[in-house]
Amino acid sequence: MVQLTRIYTRGGDKGKTSLGDGSRVAKHEVRVVAYGTIDETNAVLGVARLYTQGSEHVQADAMLMRIQNDLFDLGADLCTPPKPGETSQSVLRIVQEQVDRLEREIDAMNANLSPLASFILPGGTPAAAQLHLARTVARRAEREMTELAEAEPSAVNPLAIQYVNRLSDHLFVLARVMNDGGRADVQWVPGKER
Repeated sequence: MVQLTRIYTRGGDKGKTSLGDGSRVAKHEVRVVAYGTIDETNAVLGVARLYTQGSEHVQADAMLMRIQNDLFDLGADLCTPPKPGETSQSVLRIVQEQVDRLEREIDAMNANLSPLASFILPGGTPAAAQLHLARTVARRAEREMTELAEAEPSAVNPLAIQYVNRLSDHLFVLARVMNDGGRADVQWVPGKER
């Protein structure tokens, strides 16, 4: 368990921050931006959970709580550059089981939804609207992570990218569930307002 005894360190006052391996980098470095966006995704999910607490949404809230914990794992993964020979036991990394769990949950939720005939507009219930917002923030994090991986192929755990890709799909499907099982979804009508 992590213990924080002091909240401010003054270490970042000159625009630098420490990574998980102790190296110092600029706060605007792509890796820092990516794990900052993962943190932002987590915060948006915290707001979404204001609308999923209660007996009718127990399963959705439990999924979101697990995802929030996974996002801390993902942030830890991203803030510690991979090193040759490390294992997921020596350094906290996203693992296949976390990706697989998201896929199982997506499949289970989607089985109860009617197929989409069009794209849907983000919104609906307060929970669904927040989940759509979280989905778009997760997609931004994915773009930042793939930018880092493209610049430095060994810089990002491939399972971390898979996880955030599945996460945005999960949040989309869960938003539909929170929109009365998709019945409150508003479909996009191309060119409707011309």
